[in-house]
Amino acid sequence: MLFADQLGPHFSDDADGEILLIESRSVFRRRTVHRQKAHLLLSALRHRAAELGDRARLVRASTYSDALTQVGTPPADISVVDPTSYAARRWVRERGMAVVPARGFSLGERDFQDWLGTRRPILEDFYRWQRSRLGVLMEPDGAPVSGRWNFDADNRLPPPKGAATLGLVRPAYPVEDDIDAGVRRDLDRWAADGDVAFLGVDGPRLFACTRDEALAALTDFVAHRLPSFGPYEDAVLRGDWAMAHSLLSVPLNLGLLDPLEVVDTAVAAYHRGEAPLQSVEGLVRQVLGWREWAWQLYWSSGEDYVHRNALSARTALPQWFADLDSDAVEAACLRDTLAGVRDRGWAHHIERLMVLGNWALQRGYDPAQTAAWFRDAFVDGYDWVMVTNVVGMALYADGGQMATKPYAAGGAYLNRMSNHCKGCRYTPSVRVGEQGCPFTAGYWAFLDRNEEKLRGNHRLAQPYAGLSRLADRDAVVAQESARGSAAP
Repeated sequence: MLFADQLGPHFSDDADGEILLIESRSVFRRRTVHRQKAHLLLSALRHRAAELGDRARLVRASTYSDALTQVGTPPADISVVDPTSYAARRWVRERGMAVVPARGFSLGERDFQDWLGTRRPILEDFYRWQRSRLGVLMEPDGAPVSGRWNFDADNRLPPPKGAATLGLVRPAYPVEDDIDAGVRRDLDRWAADGDVAFLGVDGPRLFACTRDEALAALTDFVAHRLPSFGPYEDAVLRGDWAMAHSLLSVPLNLGLLDPLEVVDTAVAAYHRGEAPLQSVEGLVRQVLGWREWAWQLYWSSGEDYVHRNALSARTALPQWFADLDSDAVEAACLRDTLAGVRDRGWAHHIERLMVLGNWALQRGYDPAQTAAWFRDAFVDGYDWVMVTNVVGMALYADGGQMATKPYAAGGAYLNRMSNHCKGCRYTPSVRVGEQGCPFTAGYWAFLDRNEEKLRGNHRLAQPYAGLSRLADRDAVVAQESARGSAAP
């Protein structure tokens, strides 16, 4: 049996055995997910069933349990690769299925625990260990290629001044087929019947959902965007939603690509002289470092991690944010990012962290609610992806396990790294009044609200020194308190 995020060839072993695929409508009844995410999941499942032909048994049922009843095979005779969520792992174990270790990652969970031991989990230590044990961008003597582990300092360029786009070749989007058309008809009917409701809008499928499409997307990225990826991976341009990003998170998280084949393809381009080291190292850091780090911490931190709330953030997500109502928003960066999620179910990592996450952090949005929203609104969102990235990284709700300081920033950062501020009704250097940037004011209000919890963090010594000198501190706090959950 394969779940909908286990669809690559490395998830199935027996060339002669029947493979069970389950399409459960209850998944969409329980949660309001993005329309394009629902399309991707169903299209990927149905495409995989078509590829497997007679080996596949695609069962459409209300629930997974109903599907098992239809199949009639005793659960003990069904083998499954360990699923990617706590709930799914409980479900397969409660039914007595034969469970084999998780796949789709470069490191087993027990191996991570052996490495971690009693040490404090630090991403950079893990990343270097990953590189060393796998021999990725390493010299024979055990040193990193070029003598440097980290090119972050070179990979933080703002967008080219005055540019509307990076000027790169447009990503090669997949071509929809009859299976996609059938999925769209089904989703339209379910929504019209009131059976399910969706976030966002429908649109042409932008991301790979088959193995062939995933390999084509990898080839396209390495050929056309990888060389520019490193320098501009943190930059934002409102007219260029893809920038130099790989767009491979969807096929990776569907299990269509193995992370090591992505890394090996990029490293091979470096050795051929077709991509600079800083770009390739940046991609390796994301795939073998951060992606694997989020996966491993999801399991090692325990199921209750999602309920951590070190900053006592209790604000419910306002409806305009939860519903992706970008038309209600005047702040250009937030409006454009919400619109991108509405229209594509996707935004790149800086938009997620420094626009959406930064806003949620400043406003004290509830961490568990926010993580669930990210999971459901993004086409590449799963619990293991979003719990650690949102609760730990974006919202600092774990008190510093994943990040040594909160990723809060004011309008100055957004002005430096994007082209949103030009033409926005707010001015990033202004805190109070009609022109006061809600991110700039929100940053200082966040520090004020959490002073007791955060002042002892040595990485925030300078910001808190600035807060103590802020002549209009009371006015800023009053203004942002009055804003409440209103759209900026």
